[in-house]
Amino acid sequence: MRRCPAGVLLAVLLAGCSQPSDTKSVPETPAARSPATGTAPEGPPARAVELTGPPRLVKVGEFDQPTFVASPPGDKRIFVVEQKGRVVEMVGGRAKLPAFIDITGQVDYGTGRGLFSIAFAPNYAESGLAYLSYTNLAGDSRIDEYKVDASNRDRLDPGSRREILAVDQPYDNNKGGLIRFDPTGMLMAGFGDGGGEGDPGNSAQGLKGMLGKLIRIDPSKPSAGREYGIPEDNPFVHRPDDRAPEIWAYGLRNPWGWSFDPQTKGLYVADAGQSSLQEINFVPPAEQPGANFGWSRYEGDQLFDVETNIYESQLVRPIKTYGHTGRNCAVIGGGVYQGRVAELRGFYLYADFCGGVVMGFKVENGRAVEAQTFGRLNAPSISSFGEDSEGEMYLTSQQGGVYRITAN
Repeated sequence: MRRCPAGVLLAVLLAGCSQPSDTKSVPETPAARSPATGTAPEGPPARAVELTGPPRLVKVGEFDQPTFVASPPGDKRIFVVEQKGRVVEMVGGRAKLPAFIDITGQVDYGTGRGLFSIAFAPNYAESGLAYLSYTNLAGDSRIDEYKVDASNRDRLDPGSRREILAVDQPYDNNKGGLIRFDPTGMLMAGFGDGGGEGDPGNSAQGLKGMLGKLIRIDPSKPSAGREYGIPEDNPFVHRPDDRAPEIWAYGLRNPWGWSFDPQTKGLYVADAGQSSLQEINFVPPAEQPGANFGWSRYEGDQLFDVETNIYESQLVRPIKTYGHTGRNCAVIGGGVYQGRVAELRGFYLYADFCGGVVMGFKVENGRAVEAQTFGRLNAPSISSFGEDSEGEMYLTSQQGGVYRITAN
């Protein structure tokens, strides 16, 4: 097995790791190259007529190891998360300074560690609340709440920090870290199994902790000694045993990319495999509470660990798997495209960190159909997908670029 180079930081979040070491050799299309010196990258368009023609990527910014892109609801500003600990607004293709929030002093930055994502409260325009997911100086997972500065709406107030959730991490890899608000307004977070080859602690199937899980909480209603409330419709709430009531779904190795279809509310979860298979799962709304994605008994749709027992009838089978052929090494989950490019509407888009090419499919009757590879959507070391408030989709690269999907 080929080992991860030290400079590929996010990759250890995603894979075991078996990617090629020369990620820089992924060819860039003309659209992926930096613009000429002195010319700022193309900025985001106003929401207008739909775009037709072959989809392509255009580089819209250059940042320091970006890990995520997001916008507050109804807000045209675009914010970029940088792994070392900053969230910055993208203006003219670059970081607007001072930063929206800078927590570099709280972040353990390195291979598989750092600031991963930001989630703006659904009522951000009124509440000014945003949430950060990161690893602290001990390498453990944290989710903190911040409030916008009362004297400067372009900054979060560092002094307003409230620690919402703390999850101890036993190893350096498989930390997950993506946070989003679900369609009902609850905050969800994806955590990996905690690392160690083959999930040695059986964390993904164990229901006492949050590793290997999607968890769902209400940060607006602290209760029972927690800095958050437990939604009443969580599957393990009010159980007489010691199952963690925060759990929404489980059996995951490292769910870095997961998202909801804005139209159907279906849940897509891209789970990075260990050595052989990458997988993408689709779960309709009614089947989401308590869904079991099968790790570590299964890697993708193949038996991995016969010692791990699960109820087969409750297993979520992947809707899509692929192996480590060519340059592929670790799946990067995206979302159902809602932007202006007509050719991509309704496609669930994803990529591979090492492969560097965006792929997609549509879901019909619980099956992946119209599977395609969009060769012109090509960037090096794709680390995440994100959207602005108007539904336009962006990709980040660990090599620094932020790209927007557009068309000729």
